Amino acid sequence: MCACRKAVLLDGGFSTQLEKNVAGEQVDGHPLWSARFLATHPRAVMQTHLDFLRAGAEVIITNTYQASIDGFKEYLNLSKPESLKLMTRAVETAKEAVDTFMKENPTCKVRPLIAGSVGPYGASLHDGSEYTGEYADKVSREDLALWHRPRVETLVAAGVDLLALETIPCRKEAEVLVELIKEFPGVRAWISFSAKVSEAAAGWHGHWRRSKQVPLGILSFRKNI
Repeated sequence: MCACRKAVLLDGGFSTQLEKNVAGEQVDGHPLWSARFLATHPRAVMQTHLDFLRAGAEVIITNTYQASIDGFKEYLNLSKPESLKLMTRAVETAKEAVDTFMKENPTCKVRPLIAGSVGPYGASLHDGSEYTGEYADKVSREDLALWHRPRVETLVAAGVDLLALETIPCRKEAEVLVELIKEFPGVRAWISFSAKVSEAAAGWHGHWRRSKQVPLGILSFRKNI
């Protein structure tokens, strides 16, 4: 799919579609956002992936943007092994959706890809700092790497096709993630930024375009960028 460098169609707003599959449940307004439904409504998560595949998505993204060991421990009362198992389940759920889609479409020649979602450290703070990066000066590179590594390791081990490093709001965390990905030879990834100023976006592009393993994208930005 990606070897020919054509544009590929990603899935859409996961939480919005998930709400249609969890009648009576509110997705927004919870610290774990949609990630908690991996534990409480796994079939609805699978159905949501399948909805996007049936709509034409060529790449689906795991429901792990808000997943973290700390978050699962605090809000689901899970141990570290249980938290990592739940992240593995996220990949297995996405694989089940792809398998179901392929059975429904036996003439489909290209199997949809699964991207493991890696949200920023700020998403675990529940204060909107995944868009501002205000934590960058308060958290060391070492601590950022320690926080991200278990999820990245788990997603890779579970068999995602690539990683989606999403809404990274600061260069420091982006650099940490790019170095972390290098620990997994052969693993491909894309990185998207939540950019506040055009100068920052331009500066990042000059740096990241030299990386063959992690392409660059911008997810959220002001219209003057």
